[in-house]
Amino acid sequence: MAPPYSATSLLLTSSPSSFLSPFPAAKRDYRPRLPAGRAFVVNSLRSSGSELPPAVQTFWKWLTEEGVVSSKTSTLPGVVDEGLGLIAKRDIGRNEVVLEVPKRLWINPDTVAASEIGKVCVGLKPWIAVALFLIREKRSEGSRWRRYIDVLPEETNSTIFWSEEELAELQGSQLLSTTKSVKEYIKNEFEKIEEEVISPNKKLFPNPITLTDFIWAFGILRSRAFSRLRGHNLLLVPFADLINHSSRIETEDTYEIKGTGGLFSRDSVFSLRSPVYVKAGEQVLIQYDTRKSNGELALDYGFIEATANRNAYTLTLGISESDPFYGDKLDIAESNGMGETAYFDIYLGQPLPPTMLQYLRLVALGGTDAFLLESIFRNTVWGHLDLPVSRSNEELVCRVVREACASALSGYSTTVEEDAEIIESGSLNPRLEIAVGIRAGEKRVLRQIDGDFKERESELNEVEYYQERRLRDLGLVGEQGDIIFWEPK
Repeated sequence: MAPPYSATSLLLTSSPSSFLSPFPAAKRDYRPRLPAGRAFVVNSLRSSGSELPPAVQTFWKWLTEEGVVSSKTSTLPGVVDEGLGLIAKRDIGRNEVVLEVPKRLWINPDTVAASEIGKVCVGLKPWIAVALFLIREKRSEGSRWRRYIDVLPEETNSTIFWSEEELAELQGSQLLSTTKSVKEYIKNEFEKIEEEVISPNKKLFPNPITLTDFIWAFGILRSRAFSRLRGHNLLLVPFADLINHSSRIETEDTYEIKGTGGLFSRDSVFSLRSPVYVKAGEQVLIQYDTRKSNGELALDYGFIEATANRNAYTLTLGISESDPFYGDKLDIAESNGMGETAYFDIYLGQPLPPTMLQYLRLVALGGTDAFLLESIFRNTVWGHLDLPVSRSNEELVCRVVREACASALSGYSTTVEEDAEIIESGSLNPRLEIAVGIRAGEKRVLRQIDGDFKERESELNEVEYYQERRLRDLGLVGEQGDIIFWEPK
């Protein structure tokens, strides 16, 4: 799953001259695919020793007054390396519930609908409605959410908050392209909502709302909202979003909605469990998402992992409209669950996606191989594409992929080796560490892809192609590959 991330375009047709050099581009849908809750990573809330910042103490007092926490609560906020986190007050067992937050303290589209701005938010995208609500409540001194909003960060290390100088360290990377596309998307949505909702309703929005405000709200939702919940795909949960991430934890389903809120049942609560045993005084951690690449982690949360398989590169393959066999190829692609454009996420140390070679061979079909596009083969051609079609087809696929990798690698300002030296030198600030880690990881994956197809090129003489397989199936080729001639009796 993949989450949505940037890509390299490889538009292949039957003619090598029609190959387009790769360029990073925004992949698919980069709107908020709202992830699991994000931890506080807020430099301004760090403090010396173990004493909590005043804003957090006030927030904790509010949760106590609301009946969410008590002396029996097994966790409490603590100053940790990430900023703030949940600390176990006592030993906590595996799958033990560590907190429950009632529905009345959630912030979601229902909260917006019941607020003063509910009527003007009807029909808006859920994340936009909640973003407007957050911005408005942040400006209101009398907001019931004041104690929660006061501990929300003004920004995280997500790349949407980076300066131009910081973004320059991502030169050539897919993350840079994606970040710019996301910011452009936010800007377009803001301009639209400003014209259609904010400006016509000055009484509801008395304080000016800026693009900076909108980016802040987007970042909060992108990094903190819980999803994959029964009936809820956009849910901010005060207290629960103190939980931090650990790469060592593999279990994801650690939270749920309990209760239905019906006439004979208690109100719904958000329930969070610890996926592992935790000793008293240690931090309670969860896994945010095992499927996200480092690029997605950097965009959503503002951190990356050293784990090799978090490094990914996304190839975008497409059937060119100028291809003389465009219609036939598109029909075959759609019949097999794909389309005019296909995205393939390639991870470091992992094999190529299963259908990637089939799609590449389809896009590269032409010349004498075009007979496979005839209607008689329509139901079987995808299976044939699972294996090499012809030397010319396989040669073209290898060549253009390797050219694409070389072109993408030339777009970075440093080499993998230079990045490794920078990392080993230490003393990097968090954002530079992310930038160097991202670009180094992407380049390693590109090298891996190039190596895979270089090896395929070296084996072209040893590969059995479609015509040979067909002759063998008909019994016209011997075990040594020699053609069997039948002599008339």
